[in-house]
Amino acid sequence: MSPSRHILAAALAVALTAPLGPSAAIAAEAIAPPALSWSWSGPFGKFDRAQLQRGLRVYREVCQNCHGLTLVSFRNLAEPGGPGFTTAQAAAIAKEYKIKDGPNDQGEMFERDGRLADRFPAPWPNENAARAQHNGTVPPDLSVIAKARTYERGFPWFLIDIFTQYQEQGVDYLVALLKGYTDPPQGVELPPGTSYNTYFPGHAISMPPPLQDELVPYTDGAPQTIDQYAKDVAAFLAWAAEPHMEARKRIGFQVMIFLIVFAGLLYFTKKKVWADVHGHA
Repeated sequence: MSPSRHILAAALAVALTAPLGPSAAIAAEAIAPPALSWSWSGPFGKFDRAQLQRGLRVYREVCQNCHGLTLVSFRNLAEPGGPGFTTAQAAAIAKEYKIKDGPNDQGEMFERDGRLADRFPAPWPNENAARAQHNGTVPPDLSVIAKARTYERGFPWFLIDIFTQYQEQGVDYLVALLKGYTDPPQGVELPPGTSYNTYFPGHAISMPPPLQDELVPYTDGAPQTIDQYAKDVAAFLAWAAEPHMEARKRIGFQVMIFLIVFAGLLYFTKKKVWADVHGHA
């Protein structure tokens, strides 16, 4: 990875934690992010495999130097409903990581190549090491960040969401956050080491802008822009937070069909069993 990418490798969600002492001038509530259109939205939506693969690339190039993905195993990359990698491709990705294992016969810990059964390793050995590297904070793990971060939609949207099944607040927020860096308004003073972000609560964010155009090379012809990077990595993190979403939706639909048929059978059975009783009455 180039030095510029190391510099820009502040993780996607390190700044999703509480703001670092914003001044009164910027202690305002963040603006609600715009709702975006996602391929997996709704009861029949599915992940875009190409987008998930691009998102993994952005995570590995930009985010993993600060943030782990420790609830996701390499084998998940090749499972149904995932990014669409073959088992061999997932094994090759795993092999690029060094996993601490042991103890061996001499009682010592050692490093080995990653395997399909391993999980993505954390970028730091322990929380104290993370604090030492990140100004006293521990960068959050990104495994479920797309579910852990959300915002209030307010009335009447929370009622409408029941029928539209809108559940993408987390990924909408991630995209808006990654694209929301701007110069502070005139007269606003930021605490040292922070940047101004339109969508971050308090607006003073400890993470510098992690993305820039042409930062991560794509091989499928997709635009190499901040907008595309933000959407791709947010989609990947949405999958990481719920890797079996497509199976859940499919099973849910099958259960609904079963319940409808079962209810119909019960109704006609009741009509037949009680037909004579109603007739005598």
